[in-house]
Amino acid sequence: MKKAFEVFNHDLNSLRTGRANASMLDIIKVDVYGQKMAINQLATITTPEARLLNVQVWDQNNVALIDSAIKKSNLGINPQIDGQLMRIPVPSLNEERRSELKKIMGGLAEKAKISIRNIRREANDKLKKNLKDKEIGEDESKNSEKKIQNITDKQISELEKKLAEKEKEIMTV
Repeated sequence: MKKAFEVFNHDLNSLRTGRANASMLDIIKVDVYGQKMAINQLATITTPEARLLNVQVWDQNNVALIDSAIKKSNLGINPQIDGQLMRIPVPSLNEERRSELKKIMGGLAEKAKISIRNIRREANDKLKKNLKDKEIGEDESKNSEKKIQNITDKQISELEKKLAEKEKEIMTV
């Protein structure tokens, strides 16, 4: 369940919020050296200002490949190339894009909730199997079921809290 929350958290951080964040380039893969690689494996990504990303590419030959991969992504950013340094200004969000991001975040949250519920179902099925095989008693089964439900509720509430924080961040002008 924690892993599902971590994946959700990582996906949220990769969404563009109007503030520069090095992890927003994590979802972009560059086709280089015969395989798809993340930009952070080909360059150093820094945020010198709130609305600017610097990408210091290690190999001059990869600059054009990284540039085209960034332009092909639907992040709405456009790099400016200066030798091996790429400056990426992060424009502020308009109202339409904010509501679109809110919907995307809702979808990510729902996907994470489904994962958490599936984990709960698997744990409960295992409990029922153990009860049927007489490995555990009825009382132990009921107590474990309650514990599993409490953990599930806690994880989902943490997820919803994180979602509300991110929505507030995005809606702030």
